Amino acid sequence: MKDNKLSKPDFVFGKKNYILFFIGLALMLIGYVLMTGGGSDNPEVFNEKMFDFRRLTLSPLCILVGIVFEIFAIFYKSKKEE
Repeated sequence: MKDNKLSKPDFVFGKKNYILFFIGLALMLIGYVLMTGGGSDNPEVFNEKMFDFRRLTLSPLCILVGIVFEIFAIFYKSKKEE
């Protein structure tokens, strides 16, 4: 006879993993948004805004931190699961 108890489904990741995952996605999205712009409407005119701090330093760092969050979210294992 089958047991009529409802079993809790086993998920690969826990709640904290998904929270860390979405934080990493948000950081990467912010980094890509910070990277936009700086172009010129006229191809004959050079725009110095293309090489400012936001596009060359801040946005790649934000994307890199987001990727680190993603890796940490994948490998994170809570104390209960051990």
